[in-house]
Amino acid sequence: MFPSAVYFGFFLISQVCIGVLSNSSLFMALMHTLLSQFHLMRPIDFLMIHLTVVNNLTIIVTLIPYIMVSFGIRHFLDDTGCKVILYARRVTRGVSICTTSLMSTFQAITISSVNSKWALLKPKLSAMIMPSLLIFWINNLLIYINVIPHVRAIGNFSLVGRGYSHAYCQTGQMKTIDSWLYIIVILAQDLVFLTLMLCTSLYMVSLLYRHHRIAKYVHRCSSQTPAEIRATQNIVLVVSCFAFFYCSNNFFTFYSLSVHEKIPALEAISAVLSSCFPIISPFFLMRNNKLFSKYFCFTVMRFICPHTLFSG
Repeated sequence: MFPSAVYFGFFLISQVCIGVLSNSSLFMALMHTLLSQFHLMRPIDFLMIHLTVVNNLTIIVTLIPYIMVSFGIRHFLDDTGCKVILYARRVTRGVSICTTSLMSTFQAITISSVNSKWALLKPKLSAMIMPSLLIFWINNLLIYINVIPHVRAIGNFSLVGRGYSHAYCQTGQMKTIDSWLYIIVILAQDLVFLTLMLCTSLYMVSLLYRHHRIAKYVHRCSSQTPAEIRATQNIVLVVSCFAFFYCSNNFFTFYSLSVHEKIPALEAISAVLSSCFPIISPFFLMRNNKLFSKYFCFTVMRFICPHTLFSG
């Protein structure tokens, strides 16, 4: 065990702490509003609740194995553990891209003008959330189930061949056409949602641009509010963040798949990149979020002067 590996382990621990704390804080703020002031909840807030849960799962299943291997723990996962961890990692990653895409689409519909063809969907947004999330989970659970039979634990930590490798796990070498077709299907699904994400983001950016150009006209003819504009800016930041880290992570992943001799450092970098979005995105979503601000003030005041808050 090298000192550099230990330092990297502490770095990953800090990532886990920051990511879980930020996602949990946003989750608690939204849940507090849901239970105490339901009328303030917007359709997109329910998607944020779901995304924070998915983010925490992604952070844990992605980084915990690399933390263990950084501290020299050799046999943390067996074959069963590898199947569970890699399957959960792929499913949560797939659900994350679907949820982020849906958030971007919902926000684009929300800020569209009353004369837009999307305006007819505004009253139906709340009813579309649960069916959409259920479809996302079922779809990703079924697509990635093919990962399970091909995953096994690494015995000697020396990997050779074209296949996916992990801190403790590896897949079989991709020698058949079916293996590459399966990867193409996964990429096609991701590409559809990523394209939808980018298109809706560009649409929102164009609306914001027109809002700044002809602010008075927009306020007179549209139902937009400053809060919706701030929310739109936050969603655009989230989408941009997701696209950057998604493309970066895929670059390292495909490079690792294409080479015969595996480089553990590249696998660790890929894991860090795949966890950056779930760690950073809550900060964008909390930015200028009134629900989080109210919850934060309420929590601080409860600790500072609890008797004043609960006195009759």
